[in-house]
Amino acid sequence: MLEQRRAETIERIGRLADEIASLVAASADSNADDEHDPEGSTIAFERAQAQAFLDEARATVVDLDAALIRLADGDYGRCTSCGATISAARLAARPAARTCIDCATGRR
Repeated sequence: MLEQRRAETIERIGRLADEIASLVAASADSNADDEHDPEGSTIAFERAQAQAFLDEARATVVDLDAALIRLADGDYGRCTSCGATISAARLAARPAARTCIDCATGRR
């Protein structure tokens, strides 16, 4: 599951990087003043949004890599804060989760 999620995220990073490159090229090739276009979002906004998604995807890969290390060390599924077992439901929803739900929500 972790390897598959990582591979999917790496693919997403590639698509987002391509999208950003296209947006940069579109803004360089255009003399249009898209900042005042009432019909839609600006190229700058789209580029910023794509960059935010790219940053999030890169952070996800870092988290997944850390989870893979915990898996190799035999610590995957154990809360890094309190040592309790992280529930299967939480790991299914967030495979790279480092903490149990109680620690994540501040109940411990």
